[in-house]
Amino acid sequence: MRFALLLAAAVILVRDPTGKWADDPLQPWFQSLQNNLGRNCCAEADGHPLDEGEWDIKDNKYRVLIEGKWTVVPDHAVISGPNKFGKAIVWLFDPPWGEEDDPFARIRCFIPGSGV
Repeated sequence: MRFALLLAAAVILVRDPTGKWADDPLQPWFQSLQNNLGRNCCAEADGHPLDEGEWDIKDNKYRVLIEGKWTVVPDHAVISGPNKFGKAIVWLFDPPWGEEDDPFARIRCFIPGSGV
């Protein structure tokens, strides 16, 4: 249930088909985010804001809690710029070629919370 609520909130923040959030001052920032491979975060994946207990650092790698399992964030997915939203966000997408069961492959982008 909690995941579903976070998903709904994230979709509102990063996808705006009705234009309701077009005047939000963070909208251009969200749309500008790209991972280290140059792939847009918001255009092809759903952003999920994370609470403090849903992400951490272990062995010098970021990890996020996806569907109850800790998943290491790929280095190419980490956004190193400032987080204007404040909370950590992970962008997940449906990978091709039957990799949908691999949470690592589903992470398009990740930005740590602004406390880091």
